Amino acid sequence: MTASTTTQLRSLRVDIRDGVAEVQLIGPSKGNAMGPDFWTELPEVFDALSTNDGVRSVLLYGSGGTFSYGLDLPAMAPVFAPMLAAGGMDAKLREDFRRRIKALQDSVSSLARCAKPVIAAVDGWCIGGAIDVIAAADIRISSPAARFSVREVKVAIVADLGSLQRLPAIIGEGATRHLALTGEDFDAARAYALGLVTELADEVVARGRELAAAVAANPPLVVQGVKQVMNRRTQGPVQDGLDYVQVWNTAFLASRDFGEATAAFAERRLPVYRGE
Repeated sequence: MTASTTTQLRSLRVDIRDGVAEVQLIGPSKGNAMGPDFWTELPEVFDALSTNDGVRSVLLYGSGGTFSYGLDLPAMAPVFAPMLAAGGMDAKLREDFRRRIKALQDSVSSLARCAKPVIAAVDGWCIGGAIDVIAAADIRISSPAARFSVREVKVAIVADLGSLQRLPAIIGEGATRHLALTGEDFDAARAYALGLVTELADEVVARGRELAAAVAANPPLVVQGVKQVMNRRTQGPVQDGLDYVQVWNTAFLASRDFGEATAAFAERRLPVYRGE
């Protein structure tokens, strides 16, 4: 990737101009849901931008008036199917599954480890895995119409890609527990009041471009230093938490409740959980 270039992948489009890289989520699933292509392409893109001297800041946003519906459960079913079929009792399958969780975590963490500051501009829905992604960004803004949810608890999953580790430093411990334990939807006004987003803008992508340009105009090594110094304060606890939830979900995700959640999703009905 060099200055004034456009690269289109299956799930992302990357435009680089005047020191700013714009990374747009483009699907291919409805609502820019995050399937296998996304999880492969996201770290490839952000690791490349991190070492590109022509890039000084990054703007991330979704296409079609939506940031992302989060994890594409049908497309990602092959990740979960072997563990469910074995009832979680096969040690080799458990280790393979742990490695898959780690790979997904590392995809999200590519935003945090990117040397260049990342600005997430949110419009429409930002659900589940999409919260993990924006939590790894440096600046978050949204449109007044944006809606958010730390939704994993609703589908019998302990969120394992970074929201439980990063959100407490952004919105506080109490607010994180509230949102993660209820899985409730919340609007942009509440996201702003909590500090999840620092600004509301009707034309959120245009405002994101202004912020990205302002960051890019500052001394690049100093900007990168600010990010590195601030990351240093939290990166140890974040990684410890990510490692822990890998093991937790490897042990507990292959549950009857998770099977009920996936069946209810496919059958378009409310799940009935039994704590099994």
